Amino acid sequence: MGAALSLERVLLDGRDRPARIPVVLCADDYGLAPGVSAAIRELLGLGRLSATSCMSLSPHWPTEGPALAPYREQADLGLHLTLTDHAPLGPMPALAPAGRLPPLSRLMARSFLGGLERSEVEAEIDRQIDRFEAVIGAEPAFLDGHQHVHVLPVIRDIVLDRCKGRLARRKPYLRTCVESAGAILARGIAPIRALIISVLASRLDRSVREAGLRANSVFRGVRSFGPDERYGEIFPRYLAKPIPQMLIACHPGRVDGHLAAVDPVTAPREDELDYFLGDRFPRDLEAAGVTLARLGAPGRAG
Repeated sequence: MGAALSLERVLLDGRDRPARIPVVLCADDYGLAPGVSAAIRELLGLGRLSATSCMSLSPHWPTEGPALAPYREQADLGLHLTLTDHAPLGPMPALAPAGRLPPLSRLMARSFLGGLERSEVEAEIDRQIDRFEAVIGAEPAFLDGHQHVHVLPVIRDIVLDRCKGRLARRKPYLRTCVESAGAILARGIAPIRALIISVLASRLDRSVREAGLRANSVFRGVRSFGPDERYGEIFPRYLAKPIPQMLIACHPGRVDGHLAAVDPVTAPREDELDYFLGDRFPRDLEAAGVTLARLGAPGRAG
């Protein structure tokens, strides 16, 4: 797990300074809206991200996806499986009878109460994988879920099966969303939400380790997206006490009409983008002793 992060980078990073710890910084929601996708590409071009997670069911994916081609060798391009709030790629009469996937609360209830039809969910996940591969020309480097749906019962089993089956040749890594309660509480950023996600994700995390699949070590980046959060103030807290192969999720973007029509998170995306484009971001990485890296191959960001 994570061996490709290159141990020599951990042991030696330059002649006269301590090694910098490799960390994955992943921008979620690529393809959601043109303004989000353009912002993520800008950051990829500057080396200020090491991964992005793509929503292949989005109507913008066929035009936004090909624009990722120049970044395939410098960043991990993964699939952000989406099973809430959007139109599925194919018919789902049980979960999306009116042609729209349910909100997260309803999906969670059905998942835990045995109300998901596995074959129907499997078919939609396969369609999203197919559409990713058709545009990118390769299997996803990793799998995760929009709103962390990949950690839910039934869905997590399908995701594990795909990593061990049709995607096994690529050996993708799975995003695990766990971190210790002590670390979450000490950080103090949306702690209740982060604890709930970590608890829900614990079963998937155990299954990933038992199966010998690749995964990040711990997960950070949970926030409330409230108006009082200032990203430049909270991001250094994600970097505190860094752990090799940890993954930090982020959501930078520019607000456009397409985004406003489909997602309530708008202004916080521009706040994140401004921070990542600014001079403070690389200084914060340096101060934390961190370098940005892919989980599939070593990489550095400035």
